[in-house]
Amino acid sequence: MKNLMLGIILNLILCLSVAADTSLWKVQLHKSVTYIGGTCHVLRKFDYPLPEEFVKAYEDSDVIVFETQLEELNSPKTQEMIIRQGFYNDDLSLDKVLSIQTYDLLRQYCEASGIPVFSLNKFKPSMVVLTLLGLELQKLGINQTGVDHYFHHKATMEGKKIEGLESVNKQIEFVLSMGEGSENDFIEHSIKDLKKTGQIINGLIAAWKQGDEDKLYKLYIAPLKKDYPNLYETLIAERNREWLSKIERYLQTPQNELILVGVGHLVGKDGIVDYLRRSGYSINKLDY
Repeated sequence: MKNLMLGIILNLILCLSVAADTSLWKVQLHKSVTYIGGTCHVLRKFDYPLPEEFVKAYEDSDVIVFETQLEELNSPKTQEMIIRQGFYNDDLSLDKVLSIQTYDLLRQYCEASGIPVFSLNKFKPSMVVLTLLGLELQKLGINQTGVDHYFHHKATMEGKKIEGLESVNKQIEFVLSMGEGSENDFIEHSIKDLKKTGQIINGLIAAWKQGDEDKLYKLYIAPLKKDYPNLYETLIAERNREWLSKIERYLQTPQNELILVGVGHLVGKDGIVDYLRRSGYSINKLDY
């Protein structure tokens, strides 16, 4: 389960300034062009500017497509949904759901971080881990928005058309369902990874920036598929299949699109890139 949970939650794959391939592909069908970029959702201030090829692909595109409609994420309706689905609103609480051993492990971690564990008692495991991860990122000084938000803001300011591959509701349901049915295991492995947040980020940086598909697969997809096959199917394979039908429709349009999704969705045999290769599309990785 090495380094798995943090990769699942946020695709925390950051950037280094080295000359290499990118996690960006140009897909063509006749005269139709669609760029597909693997993203990291969190960046540090010194990770900018972004790779030039991402900027060129953005400038060459008429439509910018994200996993979901980002502007809806901070709406009151969405926040209400998160509260409704991410917190226990009945007699259940974290200390009742987790085993005594797992809850004590969480208590020790929280105490070391200056957090009273009882303040998390109404949080479901997914919300617990997201909250604790946010605190770890703050400690590392990682508070910059990532590739998705950068281009979403840019596209909004410049009036480009913005679309999403799935609804906000569906994406939140995917994230908040993590750990259901295996709460103890999820919390225990997440705590192990949270203690190594900085190390995990550094280990994944080069793979993202260099577009190293094999390494990304070994670091992120392979352990998820092996240890959590049901979670892999729900979070990766199922969503990829649903997105692919929409992506192929983009490849029938006269417009150019830039599609930006978490890089974990692009690698492996169930990944979007491999599917497009096997389907006979002309697909080339861009470098800078």
